[in-house]
Amino acid sequence: MADLLQKGSEWLDGMRAAHASRPVAYVRGTDSVEVAATVGRTVFRLDKGCGLVERVEARDYLVLAADLVLGGRAALPKAGDRIREVEGNRAFVYEVMAPGGEPCWRWSDPYRRTLRIHTKHVATCLP
Repeated sequence: MADLLQKGSEWLDGMRAAHASRPVAYVRGTDSVEVAATVGRTVFRLDKGCGLVERVEARDYLVLAADLVLGGRAALPKAGDRIREVEGNRAFVYEVMAPGGEPCWRWSDPYRRTLRIHTKHVATCLP
């Protein structure tokens, strides 16, 4: 018997990618791929000691893992990779990273279909 929740999650992921996403370029070195990404955010709270807590917000991109293919091979995000998002006459460049030793990505669903990639804005330029 098929897992009804998994089938529902697959359908929902497909709808998110088709109707609630934008094209972005995922870049690693000289390799790049255009993927459909949904923009989100994650708030990290870092304990700095002595009762001091730092709040850091990351811009996240939700991407189907099957779409992240670099150099002809399936890939997982790595710190230092870049995501380039074009809006109008500007290109926003985000670097894959997370603060405080946190991982730079995680699975966004229990079936390991969607990646949640944490980034930080590093540049704005012409497309």
